[in-house]
Amino acid sequence: MNKLLQLLENDCTLTADQLAALCAMEESEVRAAIAAWERDRVILGYHAMVDWSKTDRDDVTALIEVKVTPQRGRGFERVAERIYQYEEVESLYLMSGAYDLCVIISGRSLREVAQFVSQKLATTEDVTGTATHFILKRYKEHGVIFPRPENQEEGFVFS
Repeated sequence: MNKLLQLLENDCTLTADQLAALCAMEESEVRAAIAAWERDRVILGYHAMVDWSKTDRDDVTALIEVKVTPQRGRGFERVAERIYQYEEVESLYLMSGAYDLCVIISGRSLREVAQFVSQKLATTEDVTGTATHFILKRYKEHGVIFPRPENQEEGFVFS
């Protein structure tokens, strides 16, 4: 069954028939397993990975490290619940190290991301500090390597 989940995670467009063949299962078994996993929230959703750089959409992605004061009896849960309610937040992780949480957001511009950090995130109760890092280029995400344009030269040049 783990093989079936891994195949779905790698390519959720595979049909039940294809998955059954790859796992040496009956198609009805595959459909039943998937339905049970969706019902039990083992499978939380399906996601298409898009290379937005190949579209006319311009956006900025930022990784924001957040220091918080944990709450007695709730740890980081209460503040995490407040932060993930913002529609700008794509991902939120509890981390080890100098910062407690890692927030991934996207916006239309640097200014939009900065406004989110300064007006919403940094002013959230129990947030004691932030450090924002902007994603300059994606090389690999969720196990998928982003193709390099044929005419792209090596590296970045800043002047």
